[in-house]
Amino acid sequence: MIDLAENTQLCTTCENFSGSERCNLCSNRHRDQQRICVVQGPPDVTAIEQSGAWRGIYHVLHGVIAPLDGIGPDDLKIAALLDRVQGGDIAEIVLATGASVEGEATALYLARLLEPLCSVTRLARGLPAGGDLEYLDAPTLARAFEGRRSLDALL
Repeated sequence: MIDLAENTQLCTTCENFSGSERCNLCSNRHRDQQRICVVQGPPDVTAIEQSGAWRGIYHVLHGVIAPLDGIGPDDLKIAALLDRVQGGDIAEIVLATGASVEGEATALYLARLLEPLCSVTRLARGLPAGGDLEYLDAPTLARAFEGRRSLDALL
């Protein structure tokens, strides 16, 4: 435990926890270095990696904008993200913050900052696989209707 505490640092590229200056994900040349998935915290990177759905790289904010808790944009790793986007050949930023009010506010704030620099997308929201409509909360159901698409795309 002592070794872990002494040797863990933030990756100089993505701000995720790492045992070296650059983490394994940022150092992996087989990952798409032009696409950055922005997440709230290190556990989000782990969850996305376990899904196998993302082959790009990450940026960890270490929180969300939460004015009631005294957390503003300057308290997050947003400046480092802007430096990465302005200094590199970034094609897309995927905003993968949570669906909470704070997560949505953070995503909107980032979208306004980043859209002049590159393509900005947001993870889809809506119905969970295997979920029954009667058990869903109203915002989830509303997002599912907003994000609906033609079945032609699936056929």
